[in-house]
Amino acid sequence: MQTSIDTRITRSERRAARRRSHHLVTADEHSLLELETFLATLPLCASGRVFIEVADAAQISRIDAPARMTVTWLARGDRSGAPGTGRACAAGQALARAACAWADEMLCDDEIETHITLLGGFLGTADIIDHLTDALGIDASRIQAPERFGLLSR
Repeated sequence: MQTSIDTRITRSERRAARRRSHHLVTADEHSLLELETFLATLPLCASGRVFIEVADAAQISRIDAPARMTVTWLARGDRSGAPGTGRACAAGQALARAACAWADEMLCDDEIETHITLLGGFLGTADIIDHLTDALGIDASRIQAPERFGLLSR
């Protein structure tokens, strides 16, 4: 017979297990294959957010991700550039804005460790890393990004 204390421990353990696989993932139209490969390696219980930037809405397609992960497509063609400039959205700009805003809101709790994997282009990835490490104080060792960018010293 299970007591309410046993039930609470079990629920607590389940919550802790979900927290162990919490993710922030970014990609762009050039890294979709990398993204799909990465998402396929995640446990089914993984949670978090995936931001994908593409040139326009025609490039939006189906991406298989764990059920607890939210996938957000960002079409540059539907967005403006820096506020007040009247310019079009540059490559990496929508991705950086979305990921940094999400991080500002969601990465304020040290209780939940978030695994950060940045697969987008160089400019957006550089902006995100700068924001995460400088503004939020996240240790660069918690961030995964393509080695070819040379953005993270190991």
